[in-house]
Amino acid sequence: MALVPPGMSGPDADRWAKYRCVDRVTALFVERYGPWAADWNWSIGEGDKDGGVVGSWCCSGHSVGAPEETAAKAVAALVEWRAWLEGLASVFAELAPAQDAGPEQRSWHLERAAVRLVTRVLDRGGADSGWYGACYLVLEWFLTSCGMGRAEARAAVGDAIGGRFESWVAPGRTLIESVGEDLAVGVTGQPPYLDHREYGHLEELHDRGRRDRG
Repeated sequence: MALVPPGMSGPDADRWAKYRCVDRVTALFVERYGPWAADWNWSIGEGDKDGGVVGSWCCSGHSVGAPEETAAKAVAALVEWRAWLEGLASVFAELAPAQDAGPEQRSWHLERAAVRLVTRVLDRGGADSGWYGACYLVLEWFLTSCGMGRAEARAAVGDAIGGRFESWVAPGRTLIESVGEDLAVGVTGQPPYLDHREYGHLEELHDRGRRDRG
């Protein structure tokens, strides 16, 4: 019980010990693999951290048990988190506007990217508790991957979503596309250049994603 504060016993002591266990696992992962590993337990719904994308781990209260079992769950969650990040990196590269893109072209790409990325988050964990937190972060990461400063990206995403996403409420296509357009206009000052023949292959990719969701 060395991990438990003096005077604490029973269920409270057990709960505290489990929190400390998760903290130690996080510290170990970050030390060994780097800062990206810090969110290994960002689980779907109401877990250690609200509204994440990891399904292999629930929370300290339900996932911490016997040492070998806990270790297996933690490693599975870390691997799942890494795969999610690598998948995002691939999608970011696919959706990013060209370096020499003009404002209208850039706006088109940003609107399409926002719709695809919000949908990706929803497909991953559904509209569970705090699901929109992952949307904020993923959109922010995408903008920074396109060269925008982190503070500027965070502000742009906050303005575009504007509190319109809620826990336990799945947004409709119209709302998702409205957020995408607002983000594109907010970043570029131009409305998206919709349905242009030059971007036909990406239009098809975007529309296929919408059909798959339907």
